[in-house]
Amino acid sequence: MNWLSTLFSRPSPLRHNGQADLDFPLLAGCVALLGLGLVMVTSASTEVAAVRNSSSTYYLTRQIAYLTLGALACIGAMLVPMKVWEKHRWNLLVLGVVLLALVFAPVIGKSVNGARRWLAFPLFNIQPSEIAKICLVVFIAGYLVHHKNDVQQRIRGFLKPMFILALFAGLLLGEPDFGATVVLSGTVMVMIFLGGMRMAWALSLIIFVVALGAFVVGTQEYRVQRLQNFIDPWADPYGAGYQLSQALIAFGRGEWLGLGLGNSIQKQFYLPEAHTDFVFSILAEELGLVGALVTFALLIFVSIRAIIIGSWAERSKQYFSAYIAYGLAFLWVGQILINIGVNIGLLPTKGLTLPFLSYGGSSLIICCVSLGMLLRIEWERRTHIAETSVNKVRMHSEPAPALEGERA
Repeated sequence: MNWLSTLFSRPSPLRHNGQADLDFPLLAGCVALLGLGLVMVTSASTEVAAVRNSSSTYYLTRQIAYLTLGALACIGAMLVPMKVWEKHRWNLLVLGVVLLALVFAPVIGKSVNGARRWLAFPLFNIQPSEIAKICLVVFIAGYLVHHKNDVQQRIRGFLKPMFILALFAGLLLGEPDFGATVVLSGTVMVMIFLGGMRMAWALSLIIFVVALGAFVVGTQEYRVQRLQNFIDPWADPYGAGYQLSQALIAFGRGEWLGLGLGNSIQKQFYLPEAHTDFVFSILAEELGLVGALVTFALLIFVSIRAIIIGSWAERSKQYFSAYIAYGLAFLWVGQILINIGVNIGLLPTKGLTLPFLSYGGSSLIICCVSLGMLLRIEWERRTHIAETSVNKVRMHSEPAPALEGERA
């Protein structure tokens, strides 16, 4: 265990000048969301857990376990220097591909509701797509740093990461997981654009991806059906439009200030997936429009804070860290906008969790890892500036070395 003690003894956001040195606004915002998520998962799942698992606290205890693992993962991410992530970017890329491919294995891959998105283990399940997102973001950040001129000047420079993205997207669509594909594709394209891709190439890429997305949607009848139901869920409120219509009813019941914490009616087997994909609808029903808007504002705040951390790192010429921060921020933004858009009926139903709030181990732990990486990036940026400033002061304060004639 010497390596572990060595890791903790090194300077980090947890141990700097004898105390923790963390970005408090980001940490406070994420901790508030995690606490609110625990409360809402508990409230939304009690009836379902009592019937399905003979214990109303079944999901609560598991969510607490996930939070504990997430906190440990966050601490671990804060201890790892960003140069280590950069060094192992190829290993992470391979890991992401292998994990996504394993869901198709006959024994370990688990199918739920017709989708193979999980790896089944004796005590827990893993959703590889959550881990793969981090892996691809790290790889793309490294690629942008090490092939900056190619990305900015040659068309092949941005086509190469597009082939990698196509591999990930193909595996995700095979599960199928269209929502994760959209979020990951959008994040990678934003990262490459921020890396200096020409505007004309960016517009061409956007047009191509949109056309490809429309083609993918049109080739699957159930996706076309979801699109039609999203446009008018009340055309079939007890069939294909049931989930969305029940979510909208939850918002209507909540009105301005809500029914009160724990008083949701829709969670009583009316709204499927009330503690996972549609936890925001239950939140709106119990806390009202005011509570929903405050929660949304908090989610946007932590996302914007992550983008700001990325801009700080970029100004400090820590480009790898900057691209990582941008990528993690837009992963959050994509999932937030899609999940809430689905809940309020602005987007077709997709199986995406709400960061920090929804029930689920893989999503929650990866959100905590993202938080730890962002805290590390912000700390490295500040300590880098501090070291640079100290060196400049020393250069100006120390007398210049005397010439040979002056020494004589």
